[in-house]
Amino acid sequence: MKSTGMVRKIDELGRIVMPAEIRQTLGLEVRDAMEIFIDGERVILQKYQPSCIFCTNADDLIDFGGKRICPECLAKLKKLN
Repeated sequence: MKSTGMVRKIDELGRIVMPAEIRQTLGLEVRDAMEIFIDGERVILQKYQPSCIFCTNADDLIDFGGKRICPECLAKLKKLN
């Protein structure tokens, strides 16, 4: 893990401001969704990547009734009919 040397405090609403340099480096834009993970004592932020609701595959997703489904799971659903 690489240290940036940047330190930020949590405000009274629990927010932390991510420095512009980090957002630019990671290609994060205003309103990008972030996923939050806990690893022991660590909090990890990662840009949210939508995935299939059934198998977590993130490639070639199809919108199906407002849900994201990969082609393989969609094919399996079609076989159920």
